[in-house]
Order: sequence, then structure tokens, then C-alpha cells
Amino acid sequence: MKVRNIITSGLWSNHPIFRQLLGMCPTLAVTTSLTNALFMGLSVIFVLTSSSFIVSLIKRLVPHQVRIAVFTVIIASFVTMVDLFLKAYFPQISRALGPYVPLIIVNCIILGRQEAFSSRHSVRESIIDALSMGTGFLWGLVILGSIREILGQGTILGRPILNIEKMLVMMLPAGAFFTLGFLIALMNRLKKRC
Repeated sequence: MKVRNIITSGLWSNHPIFRQLLGMCPTLAVTTSLTNALFMGLSVIFVLTSSSFIVSLIKRLVPHQVRIAVFTVIIASFVTMVDLFLKAYFPQISRALGPYVPLIIVNCIILGRQEAFSSRHSVRESIIDALSMGTGFLWGLVILGSIREILGQGTILGRPILNIEKMLVMMLPAGAFFTLGFLIALMNRLKKRC
């Protein structure tokens, strides 16, 4: 595959959040602030890239019947590293993200990329795909988290930026769904224009 196609797929044409609607649980739950969105996005990038590298390396050694179980163990190993790292160095963020970091193990984006891409392509292509999909997921979370934090709290990264009437609904699940729906509609509109 061409590198350019792999990159544009994860960043735009096959975006994990706005096109495939994958990873909705952390997308809607942790985007109450930009900080949470950044840490979740970076965690997913690390796990996705690391596991894609390993899966692509060992793809010929894994029997077809147990590949999903093997992929899950590999992903769980990297998620455990992320979880312990956050607990040790960023305990407040770890508490804010709560159970959503361990749930990365079963995130459709990560397991799906292992099955659909890394197990069928070279190490180089797998890493590029993982970085592209992970970065696409990150920028989706960042946009969603920024909008919700600005409108819901009047802050960005915890610092006041607007002296506006706070919209409490933006901090609730309804605000997450509303913002996500708006962003999906906007992305579809932009796709039609292109």
C-alpha cells in the first residue's frame, strides 16, 4: 500500500471516530476536558503502535485459531504499562480516566487494526497505519474535549478563557452525543465539498 493512502485513511477518509464510529465509549466518556482527551489519545497511540509492531512481527508464527487471543494478550500487556505509568506519574489523570484506560484492551480501534491491518502487512506499513489511526483518534478526542470544556466550563486545559454562561449539558452525556453528532455532520459536509 502507498504510505500516503495509509496516512490519509487514519487522519481523514477512514477516521476512527467520525467515519467508523469506533471507540465510542472512551470518546464520549473522557472528553469532558482537553486534558483527559489528550492523555487518552496519547495512551491509545502508544498501545496501538506498540501492539501493531509486535503483531506484524509475529503474524506468521501465530496459528489462525488463536490469533485474536494472542492479539488481546499483546494489547493487554501494553495497556497495563500505560495504566501503571499513569498511576505512578499522573495519579490525578489516572483517577479522571478511571476504568477507560483498562478498557483500551477491548477498544475496537486497536483490536480491529491488529486483525484488519497489522496481521496482513509489513512492520513499516503497520506502524504507519497505527500512528495514523492513533493520531486521527487523538485529534478527534482533542476537538471533542476542547468544545465540551470551553462551552461547559469556560476553560481550556483548566484555565479560564471565556466569561460565558456555562452550559452544564456539555459536561453530561447528552452534551457529548450532541457535540459528536454535530462534528460528524460537519465532517460529512466537508467530505461532500471535497
